[in-house]
Amino acid sequence: MKINRKKLWLAIIVLCFAGSLYAQKQSVSAVKIGNRIDIMIGSRFFTSYRFEQNEKYPFFYPVNGPLSGGSVTSMRNGIYPHHSSLFFGCDRVNGGNYWQEGLERGRIVSIGARIVEAKGEQVVIEDECIWKRPDAVAPVLDRRKIAVSSPGKDLYQLDFNIEMEMLTDVTIIKTNHSLFSARIDPDLSVAQGGVMINSEGKKGEKGTFGVSSSWIDCYGKRKTGVEGLAILQHPSNKWYPSPWFTRDYGFISPTPMYWPADDKATQLKKGEKITLRYRVLVHGGDTEEADIAQLFEQYKRE
Repeated sequence: MKINRKKLWLAIIVLCFAGSLYAQKQSVSAVKIGNRIDIMIGSRFFTSYRFEQNEKYPFFYPVNGPLSGGSVTSMRNGIYPHHSSLFFGCDRVNGGNYWQEGLERGRIVSIGARIVEAKGEQVVIEDECIWKRPDAVAPVLDRRKIAVSSPGKDLYQLDFNIEMEMLTDVTIIKTNHSLFSARIDPDLSVAQGGVMINSEGKKGEKGTFGVSSSWIDCYGKRKTGVEGLAILQHPSNKWYPSPWFTRDYGFISPTPMYWPADDKATQLKKGEKITLRYRVLVHGGDTEEADIAQLFEQYKRE
């Protein structure tokens, strides 16, 4: 039988490349400790999902970078201390506030955080969260599934699948505080010399504020090298691609409720369910080196 040497060498190259990619993947593990879930990538601590009963909402903090081991997000620093790292919430929902300080104004309370997959190529967390405030009907129940993995040596990934169920008719008045958000660590912010860039190549608050785009990446230099965090919106999302609320001091959020149609409130009916998907990439290198555009192309096919 005649062997096609060209095809044989091509097959070997493909197998070697696939093996190299597989070798770059790192194992992930999770453990629940009280009111938090700690996540390790290999032997390094990556992040904690925190759901303490005295918090405004569940959130992830720290969110450590693959090069420095330091957080790429920040927690309640001087400017706008109601931003808690990586979180999901909303203001002006049926008269309540599920975003800013003041627990009596509204809280998103975890009622069932659990680890579904504790170890392997990914860990999976599920949670149910009730939105409530005193003397008012709870407007929303959200169900979260969060998968954490490390597809590459310098790449950590969090996949969020959040189903919002309306427990009553819901009115969300126009607000710049809505849904998925990240408060970037100051040393990665534009104000400190970092870069904020969207999928159209527009940069900074001036270029990205109010612009509909599939993703935004923020990165900056650290002593150990360049690190960053990107948020990707999945094309299946309602309101996709949402315009972004951005700040040069280090804040990014795809925020549909700030630009409602005809400048009217967002109305959602009792029993309506909305599923929102986001991917967070914590990466080494800048946007091009991390290949964020190509990673989004992969994400939108999933």
